[in-house]
Formats: sequence, C-alpha cells, structure tokens
Amino acid sequence: MFYFGIEHEVSFINQMGKFADFNQTNFADFNQIVERLPTYSTDYPQLRIGDAGIKKKRWYIEGFERFSESANVTDCIPKGIEIRTTIHTDIKTAIQELSESFDLLCEVAAQFGFSPVLVSFNPFHSSFQPQQPLNNYEIQRRKASPEKQTAHIPMLTYGPDLNISVAQLSYEDVIDIGRKLTYYSPYIIPFSYSSPFYEGDLWSGLSVRTFVRTGKRPAAMVFVEKNEQIIKSVPSLTKIARIPAEVGRIEFKAFDSCDDFSIYAGLLALLKGLILDKSLLGRAVIPDAALHQLSAQKGFHDEDIFNHSQAILQAAENALAQDLDIQYLQPLKMMLQTKVTKADWMIQKFKQMGSIEKVLKQTYGDKDS
Repeated sequence: MFYFGIEHEVSFINQMGKFADFNQTNFADFNQIVERLPTYSTDYPQLRIGDAGIKKKRWYIEGFERFSESANVTDCIPKGIEIRTTIHTDIKTAIQELSESFDLLCEVAAQFGFSPVLVSFNPFHSSFQPQQPLNNYEIQRRKASPEKQTAHIPMLTYGPDLNISVAQLSYEDVIDIGRKLTYYSPYIIPFSYSSPFYEGDLWSGLSVRTFVRTGKRPAAMVFVEKNEQIIKSVPSLTKIARIPAEVGRIEFKAFDSCDDFSIYAGLLALLKGLILDKSLLGRAVIPDAALHQLSAQKGFHDEDIFNHSQAILQAAENALAQDLDIQYLQPLKMMLQTKVTKADWMIQKFKQMGSIEKVLKQTYGDKDS
C-alpha cells in the first residue's frame, strides 16, 4: 500500500502590491492569518509540531528561526505560509485536502490584504542575510547537518515536498528508492518549472530555484529509524525520523511550486510509477549539480533532457499499467508534447506585460486574463 502527503509553500503579494518576503513582512503579519485557521485534533501524532512550536496546524509560517543563547526561539523571519496535508492512502484525497486547505488559507489571508502568487525563487532578491548576526548557539546549531549549514537558501526558494511511502519495505529498499529518485531528478523536475525571474528581471533559463539549490540541498530525503541506517553525504540523502509516522517516508524536494494542483497529482503518480518500475537502473546518493543546472536552464528544450524525460514518463506509465492513478499522468504527457512549462508561460507573459508583479497576479487564477 502507498501513502501520500504534500507540503506546499505559499507566497503572497501584500495589499500594497509588493511581494511579501522577509523584507516586506514580519512574523506577526502572517501569524494573524494562521491564528484564524482551524486546528484538527485528529491530525496528531501524524503531523510534527517541531521544537519551536510554530507548526501547530496544517498551516504554519515558513521562515528562518532565531534562537537565544539558551536555545529558546526568539523570532521567525517569514518567507510565506506552508500548507501540509495529513497522510492519505490515495492521491485523489491528498490533492483534495490540499485544495481545501489552500482555499481556506486564501479566504483568511484576503481579510488581511494578502493574495497568493506562484513563486519558486524570490524574484527580487538573490540573497538572504539575517539583520542580527548569528549568536554562538545558532552557529553551533547550524553545524548539526548539511541542510542547517545551507538554511539561508530556503529563504529564497519556494517548493513542495511530495511525500510518498510504501508499506512493508525494508530500510534498504527505501534508501534505494531515494537513490533512484536522486539520479533521475534532473529529468523529472522540468514538469514543475516556475522560477524564471531573478533580481527583478528575466533570468536566462526556466528554474533559478533548481540552478541555485540542487547539489547544495537534497533532491530526495529518506527518513530512517536508526542511526546505523544513516548514509553520510553532503547534501543528506537520509535523516532520522523525528516521529514514528516519518519512518520509511521518502520526500522528493526538488520540484518547483505549482499553482495547478493537478500537476502535483501527476508528479505523485510519476513518483509512484518510478517506485514500481524495475527497468530504470540509475542510482545516486547526491544530486548531479551540473546536470541539474543544465536542466534548470533548458528544461525540455534540451534534447537530452527531453528524451530522458520522455523515457522516464513512459517507464512510469508502463509500471502503473492498470493502476487507476495512471490517469494523473495526462497533464505531464501534454507538457512533453508542447514543451511548454509554467516557466515558459511566465516568460511569455512578462514579455507582454513588462512587470513581474502583473505576471504573478495572474497565477492561481485565470491564466488568460
């Protein structure tokens, strides 16, 4: 049996028409939204609250947490609000819950002048530096893992974690799946590309997010139960599960954000097909940074990337066979036929409008307006 979950980061434009990042927004601005959203007691213990106590709901503020020398959380510099779903046994209900949570978030956020926009890399700022230097405790804390050492990168990036697990698999099998997804990552992530802006203008490719993060950050993360199951690597491929519900979970972390949740359904079906597939033999512990950067720049417009993407999608379709989830691959097949990703659409709109903000305001809504 398969299990699915989605973590989707939402960015916003504020009532002044400005992109609501760490330069425009403080914790209280977003916290007033989260406080108005409901708590579901049945979500726990499958959802992790975390050390800082910020992750108490299906919605929480995503940002850079600050600590005192005595290890107490003193602030969280926000970049947006993350939605996480509970664990589902089918793709349809995971997408349905994500859609319902997103609609509710939008309804409440509008009351405070915030509108959701599709962003996968901060379109106006290329660096993040905390205003107050890190103290000794924070410096030591960042040494705990390769991911904490690069914690400034996620302050610029927005993207989903697509979570998938399979009952009764050994930890060796789960790690092997993580290595497989890491190897094929450059060929499956173009389906999600949506970050063609950089420092207030068009970038030279389709996914700044991929170009900047992958290689320094994981493509896939596998949660294991015991320390002896950890594979030491930079970036990490494996991590100790923090709650029992995480044991055996595979998080695919390399996709850009999508404003059409049917694409997430397709990507979950693609990951499921790759897990079932036995024909693709590539494996890697760390992402190929150079290949990811080529993919980020060219996407399906590169012949090698396109051909591999086509072969991988076909392998997933063959593996799914009579599985009803095969239907969710259709948007991905259409994308390959046209070679038009969300990033291509955004580039075209920017050339017509000359304004990043105007393009962003057309996401999550009427694509032709």
